[in-house]
Amino acid sequence: MAADPPDPILEDRARRIIETTIELAEQGGFEAVRLRDVAAHAGVAMGTLYRRFHSKEDLLVAALELETRAMADRVEQRPPKGAGASERVVNFFVMATRGMLRRPNLSRAMLRASAAGEPALAQKVEIFHDLMLKMVVGALRGAPQRHTEIEPLSERERLLGEVLNQIWFAVMVGWSSGLQTQSSINERMRASVELVLDDAKSDF
Repeated sequence: MAADPPDPILEDRARRIIETTIELAEQGGFEAVRLRDVAAHAGVAMGTLYRRFHSKEDLLVAALELETRAMADRVEQRPPKGAGASERVVNFFVMATRGMLRRPNLSRAMLRASAAGEPALAQKVEIFHDLMLKMVVGALRGAPQRHTEIEPLSERERLLGEVLNQIWFAVMVGWSSGLQTQSSINERMRASVELVLDDAKSDF
């Protein structure tokens, strides 16, 4: 059986393509990410780009994974603080939201690509949600993210983390459409965390 191809997110050339995608999206949003422009700015042939990525959505979902991994590194270095699980999780989402809104054009483009519902991208989008899940559970536990990766998640932790992550993602999609502000996102997430964790307080 042939070996699986290397993960493009780990290849230097692919990383250069993704970083170029991030730069173009940051400058002009979703419409600015054109495959020919990405190839030209990254200094690669179109054939090289197509062997790794098949659409602008594919590029932007890869960018989302790269950005989320960078956020996970920051959270590991400076875990969200709080006296209890609810406060830690709220502070985590404040950090995540602040990071996304720091580059609004890029974030809107990545959210649009990840919410497009393309079946071919489902597995790659799932990587983003899995990274977010682990960070949410890390905040629940009051432990750095690396410990969440070592100790398996319980079914209860997974359910709580998935629900809260899905709420945040939906609110962020609303922000990308102009329906939310940074303040309203934080308020919505605080209310959601308190509601979702209300029955679980004794467990954390």
